[in-house]
Amino acid sequence: MYFSVLKGNRQMDFRLLTMIISAFQMKQIKLISFDAEGTVVTPDFSQAIWHEAIPALYAQKKGLDLAQAKKCIYGEYGKIGDQRLEWYDIEYWFRYLGLGSSEPLIQGCLDKIGYYPEVTEVLSFLASEYKLIVASGTPLELLHCLLQDIKPYFVRIFSSVSHYRQLKSPDFYLKICEEMGVKPSQVIHVGDNWQFDFLNARQAGINALYLDRSGRDHQESLSDLTQLKHLLPPPI
Repeated sequence: MYFSVLKGNRQMDFRLLTMIISAFQMKQIKLISFDAEGTVVTPDFSQAIWHEAIPALYAQKKGLDLAQAKKCIYGEYGKIGDQRLEWYDIEYWFRYLGLGSSEPLIQGCLDKIGYYPEVTEVLSFLASEYKLIVASGTPLELLHCLLQDIKPYFVRIFSSVSHYRQLKSPDFYLKICEEMGVKPSQVIHVGDNWQFDFLNARQAGINALYLDRSGRDHQESLSDLTQLKHLLPPPI
């Protein structure tokens, strides 16, 4: 995923990012919003569910070998794509594929849940000064599992799929602001999806920051959440 912001004919560099953060001092930031997967939670749990456990269960149900099952399942995923709600809805996939209850499979993957190294320290620091929330496209039945060890840091957890039956659109972010009683300009959102976390949040008027943990564009984005801690102004 490539991060590119143009200002005039010049591409944004880290110094401009710092200027943007500094401009926050002119606003009353009251709320910091985080995406979940890829931002605070590693992808290991989702990888285990969507790419290993579901194909394995499908293979068992249909009498296929694992390679055949993966090819079939990945093909079905591709037909839906990440611009439709069904892509994120595990209950949809279990019904569609005839796999029964999702709960045993979810429970069997809980040991795969992990957090990025800096997450606990950064959340602990920020929670002492700001209200923190999660704004995710992951359904609640998975989100509560993913956040089980860090949930106390957040005052609210929002799922666009479960709460509003929509993707992480600008409208989703505006609804969060309304529920939290803040203006978009009083919110910072951080996430790793260029469209859903950066463009759509910014379109809603939120101060959006793109997180690129790959390091490919570290001069044009946050490379980890420690940078957020250092760039944020103190509360006004």
